Amino acid sequence: MSLLSAFSKEQIIDKIEFENPWWKKNKIDDYYSSMKRRLYFNLFSPLIYEKKIKRAVVLMGPRRVGKTVMLFHLVQDLIDHKVPSKKICYLSIENPIYNGLSLEEMLIHFLRFTKQDDSEELFIIFDEIQYLKNWEVHLKTLVDSYHKIKFIVSGSAAAALKLKSIESGAGRFTDFMLPPLTFHEYIDLKDLSHLISLKIKKWKGISGNYYHTNKINELNNHFIDYINFGGYPEVSLSNEIQSDPGRYIRNDIIDKVLLRDLPSLYGIKDVQELNSLFTTIAYNSGNEFTYEQLAISSGVAKNTLKRYIEYLEAAFLIRVINKIDQNSKKFKRATSFKIYLTNPSLRSALFSPLKKDDDFIRNMVETAIFSQWGHNTGFTPYYARWKNGEVDIVSLSNEKQKPLWAVEIKWSNRFVKSLQKLSNLKSFCLKNKLDRTLVTTLDIEEIKEDDGLTYDFTPSSIYCYTVGRNAIDRKINKTMAITH
Repeated sequence: MSLLSAFSKEQIIDKIEFENPWWKKNKIDDYYSSMKRRLYFNLFSPLIYEKKIKRAVVLMGPRRVGKTVMLFHLVQDLIDHKVPSKKICYLSIENPIYNGLSLEEMLIHFLRFTKQDDSEELFIIFDEIQYLKNWEVHLKTLVDSYHKIKFIVSGSAAAALKLKSIESGAGRFTDFMLPPLTFHEYIDLKDLSHLISLKIKKWKGISGNYYHTNKINELNNHFIDYINFGGYPEVSLSNEIQSDPGRYIRNDIIDKVLLRDLPSLYGIKDVQELNSLFTTIAYNSGNEFTYEQLAISSGVAKNTLKRYIEYLEAAFLIRVINKIDQNSKKFKRATSFKIYLTNPSLRSALFSPLKKDDDFIRNMVETAIFSQWGHNTGFTPYYARWKNGEVDIVSLSNEKQKPLWAVEIKWSNRFVKSLQKLSNLKSFCLKNKLDRTLVTTLDIEEIKEDDGLTYDFTPSSIYCYTVGRNAIDRKINKTMAITH
């Protein structure tokens, strides 16, 4: 007997009814309503209420960043906005009971059971859409056929979703990427915002939001927790999972992406090679690599390796940062580059959580800060490297490709008292006509001047918070400007 015929129409209807408890209670389950909304919800929800543009919304992102929870928060938001609860239908495609059914067949089951027709305004949510083969073709057909229905889909195989959404969904789909938590969101989720206060800083006459704390030691402890556990809402809030993050993250996130999602999408035969490469990168996040070094340390052939790095980037597990020289010139051939995890807590899960004074903590502080910059859409950071020196983060202007600013990341206070130890940073700034630079510290906040160069010393945890918070605030302000 095939799986398709193994389930009766009644069983399918029972399952649909079970998945939509708000039809009877007019509210989502307490399990979901008790969870705090991610700040990204304020960016996601306007796409659902948009009526002028007829598009499905594709919510994508790495595994376990809170997509399903956000969908349930959306259901409650719709109910709060006076949408009748029976006009909202949630279906989890990974449930075996739906195997063999098309999206349209599921939709028809829902319409018939609730005695509604497709001329009404409805909201249909398909969760974990990647479990349906050719989902993008199904979804495109629905968008073209049912003009009154808003379709929302989500999926964890982010690389595949992005690829197929671009290929098939032009003009029909709006993609929304939900990244791992920023440090700002982590602080918000854990109700620790009282630790932070707003501070306005001016540079070249332009004022910007900066943040400050009077409890830097406490904030630093939370920053280390964020580095170890903070990318995933569920891990951040559960002491039980934090006691064994490896089992949770490695099994549920890394293994599914490395051993299932990527091999099925790209036809990878040797998953152990991919696993070996990712483990090497994760352990050395923030280091400079060459293809030759990586080939030797991971045992993967150079040509295969280039493809695997592209796949891991497409899966939002890593980010490659390219190099410029002392004069801010890009290299024609990238022989060396840095690779960062997009989420620092992946390393802790694979190996072990880090302490404040561990040897590798500086790399992970750098990784955490780069992960915040990943939330700044359209921004491309670089690092500068030349024969005798390096600068950690450089921003180039799009027009002239000249440096706008440079940042040096430290997890130490010793450079505040020894400016001569920052000679590489100083020479880069002077050569590129920068009169101000930022250097992160362990816990000191201070401004110093030397030879016409202003050094803005700021704790790494505060800088990390500021970058992540400003990224989300900018997006929310932009969304509000568009929708009003």
